Amino acid sequence: MNNQTPFALQNKSLLKKLGPGLITGAADDDPSGIATYSQVGAGFGYSLLWTTFLTFPLMVGIQIVSARIGRVTGHGLAANIRQRYPSWLLYSLICLLLIANTINIGANIGAMGMALKLLIGGPAHLYAVVFALISLVLQIFIPFPRYSPILKLLTLSLFAYVATVFAVEVPWGEVIYNTVMPSISFRADYAVAVVAVFGTTISPYLFFWQASQEVEEQRAADGEEPLKQAPEQAEAHLRRIKIDTYVGMGFSNLIAFFIMLTAAVTLNLHGITEIETTAQAAEALRPVAGEFAFLLFSAGIIGTGLLSVPVLAGSAAYAVAESFDWRIGLGRTLLQARGFYAILTIATLLGVALNFTSIDPIDALFWSAVINGVIAVPIMAVMMLMAAKPEVMGPFVVTTRLRILGWLGTIVMALAVLVMAATWNAGGV
Repeated sequence: MNNQTPFALQNKSLLKKLGPGLITGAADDDPSGIATYSQVGAGFGYSLLWTTFLTFPLMVGIQIVSARIGRVTGHGLAANIRQRYPSWLLYSLICLLLIANTINIGANIGAMGMALKLLIGGPAHLYAVVFALISLVLQIFIPFPRYSPILKLLTLSLFAYVATVFAVEVPWGEVIYNTVMPSISFRADYAVAVVAVFGTTISPYLFFWQASQEVEEQRAADGEEPLKQAPEQAEAHLRRIKIDTYVGMGFSNLIAFFIMLTAAVTLNLHGITEIETTAQAAEALRPVAGEFAFLLFSAGIIGTGLLSVPVLAGSAAYAVAESFDWRIGLGRTLLQARGFYAILTIATLLGVALNFTSIDPIDALFWSAVINGVIAVPIMAVMMLMAAKPEVMGPFVVTTRLRILGWLGTIVMALAVLVMAATWNAGGV
């Protein structure tokens, strides 16, 4: 018998309703994302701030779909794809996801190490190793009901980027005007920047993570069942998913806006238009925005890195383990889910190892973005097809509004990939 009645769920405080959606949205603003948003703000000033408002509804649509698939079926995305689509499609997508996530983990851990070096000095590579080990220990040895609040708490680190903006002088009237009435350009570099924002914001690992976290939350809660088996729980949980995802994606895009604005109002206005890494962005802030802004920006890199690395490694582990029908979950012990934790550990350690190679981190991130863009479209299309099938979702097939948002997001991502390919072939990348 369920100990949490629908009435009790509906009357939870807002903070308690926030979980998978909030963590997913915050993890999207990882150090790699911070680098992208800083590049865009430094290179184009205010002219691309509008993108964060366009990506918001598209993110909401596709993330609600992924969350509903997890909560309704009681299985993550990979498990659902495995049951209904050819194995070659599943294994191809999961292999590419694992490669992209590992590269991102490496970039994020490296950025965290560099950020701590900027703050206190010392060896960045050693710090990177320590951060990786901390992440692994937390994921492997802390039970999920206790680990989930830690991730939720880490989302607060992103407010550093809100504070950074208010630590400098901002011409808000000009900012608002340029956000609402942007100067659209058809130059190749502008198109590539738009694609970079979409590719950074709408990422495949977020789909897998939020769906699997809904499954984890359901399994961790006493008396909870997949909604197909317990339809009486549906109203409260579908409402919670909606609130959680709207807040999480809103938070994600708000932070992206402030990171872009910070770079625009400081770096761009002072003629600094070429930024390649988060460390460069932080260092460039110091002379033009002051020590306080530099400290906030650098500390935020570490905080969001501690949040994003578990999400990247965890989403890869969920995807691979579900593909082979292994036991999964941060709610299980190491001995109960050895394959799951092995993938999580391997992805994290390989990511660390990339920082000790001669591979250019900027090139690695570029190829990671390419891979994410390529696999996002088929994954989104498969998600939308599954979410509309009664045999998958039972009576909880997605609404017309969600179908429109989800397919619109899929089309926009497909166009982004085509633009990326076109500008690449034309020498724009």
